Amino acid sequence: MAAGAPRIFVSHLSGIAVFDPNGDMVGRVRDLVAMLRVGRRPPRLLGLVVELSTRRRIFLPMTRVTGIESGQVITTGVLNVRRFEQRPTERLVLGEMLDRRVRLVESGEEVTVLDVSIQQLPARRDWEIDRVFVRKGKSGGTFRRAKGETLTVEWSAVDGFSLDEHGQGAENLLATFEQLRPADLANVLHHLSAKRRAEVASALSNERLADVLEELPEDDQIEILGKLKEERAADVLEEMDPDDAADLLRELPEDDKERLLALMQPSDAADVRRLMAYEERTAGGLMTTEPIVLRPDATVADALARVRNPDLSPALAAQVYVCRPPDETPTGKYLGTVHFQRLLRDPPYTLVSSMLDEALQALAPSAALPVVAGFFATYDMVAAPVVDESGSLLGAVTVDDVLDHMLPEDWREQEFHLADGEVSHGAG
Repeated sequence: MAAGAPRIFVSHLSGIAVFDPNGDMVGRVRDLVAMLRVGRRPPRLLGLVVELSTRRRIFLPMTRVTGIESGQVITTGVLNVRRFEQRPTERLVLGEMLDRRVRLVESGEEVTVLDVSIQQLPARRDWEIDRVFVRKGKSGGTFRRAKGETLTVEWSAVDGFSLDEHGQGAENLLATFEQLRPADLANVLHHLSAKRRAEVASALSNERLADVLEELPEDDQIEILGKLKEERAADVLEEMDPDDAADLLRELPEDDKERLLALMQPSDAADVRRLMAYEERTAGGLMTTEPIVLRPDATVADALARVRNPDLSPALAAQVYVCRPPDETPTGKYLGTVHFQRLLRDPPYTLVSSMLDEALQALAPSAALPVVAGFFATYDMVAAPVVDESGSLLGAVTVDDVLDHMLPEDWREQEFHLADGEVSHGAG
């Protein structure tokens, strides 16, 4: 755990208010959602169940929680108001973990769970359940008033929560593959039966399934998306990079595509519609609409803070784009690019506008794939700005998207080998 990271007992979160960045209350916490893992590894905290003023209960991912402090939860302000539905691999912390009878690993003694604590992992937005507050003695309807020694132990010191190592269901299969990179998990899914593939996909979180879908062949993407409820399919599309979501939606029948776009959050749907307006194998069709955009008065310190975002791919974090307001694509006038290495060479207070690579030409959205590939090869780039005729930044193309469209369609079926000869990817 990170030094000094706050440890919070979940009983203190029940009923506390949830606020948006403007200080407006959006609801109250009614439970927490965790995913169990194989063995005694601490569960990952996925999010909160928040009850709105309308009594509707929704799911708030931890990735959209910016702070838990002083008896309140602060969010990004972006909430999906669809009703919360629990998935097979998910456990409600307050509703299913507290008051549970478990055993101490060391002594085998049966104890009752009174509370559990959560803590944020270092340098990430991930949270885990790390400790368990238990009471020794027999359980009963009034155990909280009963006498008995209480103690706080590490999650690994109790037995009775985690998944069975030898289970054969999708729940256990998912836990076994949890540490795989999205591309490797996609390869596993690709070679499962259609039935088991659908089971595992339905048990994945929206964020994880979105990452995996981006790495799957189109046929698998369409098959999995088609077996999800339409509202959940829209949620997953929202979590995907806009360019990948646009590529997937292009493959669907027009009616299905429009229904899913209508179910998505308007801002996410607008980004996807904008990308779908371009030909697929052009800079406009390849680009993402979410590069790092800074205003001219931003400093090196501001730029590095944005680059540190763990949700960014290495290619997108390799450079920032300086533009006049507005600083969301399509932006005001594009001024130039600042490369990550240049940011490391200048003092934190330096303005990014003083270190622009103005000689680097931008791509037009109509630039064909061979032109885009030639640009990357000529200038040794891993990402490139896409600018329209009026001078506004529309987005950025990354080298991985170029490769995806230049490799043979069946490239995901091919094995490749690491330097030590170990097969890292393929049909096995």
